[in-house]
Amino acid sequence: MPLFEIETVAHIIISWAADEQAAAAVVEEAYPAERIVRLTRRPRDCWVISKSALGLSSSQDPCNTARECLARAAGDKLHAIRLYMHETGDDLERARKVIESNMVMGW
Repeated sequence: MPLFEIETVAHIIISWAADEQAAAAVVEEAYPAERIVRLTRRPRDCWVISKSALGLSSSQDPCNTARECLARAAGDKLHAIRLYMHETGDDLERARKVIESNMVMGW
């Protein structure tokens, strides 16, 4: 079954579907109020996100630290960002990227 990338106004959804109509149906079911902006069949059967593209490459694993900060902050993004900055010494922009990226991944 092919992998589709479906972009709406607010989301990018990655889903297996039999065809474009079935991929559009996935969005209709999950986000009925959202308009599909782009629907693309991916050339491969997997999806890869480069950590360096998100600005997350370093000698320490930022994901473990971010997840720990999110857990200590009970999911409060702003508090987790502050904790992450305190733990790592990173600036606000980098801390925001790391925390938000891990929130999306389901810390």
